[in-house]
Amino acid sequence: MSTLTRPKTEAVAPTPGTLRGSVRVVLRVHRRSLRTLGAVVLLPVFWMVGLSLWTDRIAERFAASGCSVENTVTSCGATVRDYLDAEMMQSDTQSWAGLLMMALPALVGAFVAGPAIARELEIGTFRLSWSQSVSPARWLAAKLLVLAVLTVAAASVLASVCAWFWSRDADAYYSNGWFEWSVYGTTGTVPVAYALLGLALGTLAGVLVRRTVTAMAATAVTYGLVLATFDTVRDSLWPIRTDVFAVGSRYVFPKDSWPVAQGYVTSAGERLPVEICLSSERDLVDCLATHDSSQRYLDHHPASHYWPLQLVETGILLALAALAVFAAFRVLRRLHG
Repeated sequence: MSTLTRPKTEAVAPTPGTLRGSVRVVLRVHRRSLRTLGAVVLLPVFWMVGLSLWTDRIAERFAASGCSVENTVTSCGATVRDYLDAEMMQSDTQSWAGLLMMALPALVGAFVAGPAIARELEIGTFRLSWSQSVSPARWLAAKLLVLAVLTVAAASVLASVCAWFWSRDADAYYSNGWFEWSVYGTTGTVPVAYALLGLALGTLAGVLVRRTVTAMAATAVTYGLVLATFDTVRDSLWPIRTDVFAVGSRYVFPKDSWPVAQGYVTSAGERLPVEICLSSERDLVDCLATHDSSQRYLDHHPASHYWPLQLVETGILLALAALAVFAAFRVLRRLHG
């Protein structure tokens, strides 16, 4: 080879972008939104902890006063009022926590559908990442990894604090039942599953629609439909317990049970509505006798059904979330390779 001949240089393939690098980019680009999410989680946590400690002091003062809510006297008026106000504030806080937990998945999904995915696809900034040897699948996986970890952490912290808050308030004067959304929807595994479903729905909507506002609206509507559906069918996710007892018997409703349905039952086992004899001027027993009934029934979920209902609902929600994420990757691959 002549000394004047330039040696051949081999083309060097670009180094594929790593998932770790993509994760850092996601954290940097969306740092303000993620800080807002942190504030949304921490502020209710601080409020519930502070309120619980404050109501403990009020309850101790009330117990030491010797006053009673049912049989109070004039001198106890202020003490009883302070105690009931504190109990009511605790109950209201549980209700607000339930609304927050209901809205959190929609907020997460709307953020993922809009600023995190659809906006980049809409204005074309995704090309910058893809031109740096980051594949579309890795680009989406990085966003999902970051947001899923943060979503699970946020929902878990809120659910744990809500469970602690409710356990301290379970025997309070204005306590909420375990089957009410302010308790059921804010404790256990269901809040985390709903948050992940919101994330998955937002991902699918962002990839499909690729329009920021439209994708956010589609996510909110879809999540609302899922929430309404489960609110309707939740009592059928686990076998209901049925108690049958004679009319006029000393049957005691099971403590802490979730009443689902009640009425009367005939000797043939046919169910009659509870209001069947309400408009009758005859004696209840005589009225029921004309309908061949002398027994009542009660469908209910005892408190022991809390975890079976939670786990079944969680499993269904996670399966739906997995399907939505799978569909999002399939759509992204079909549209962008």
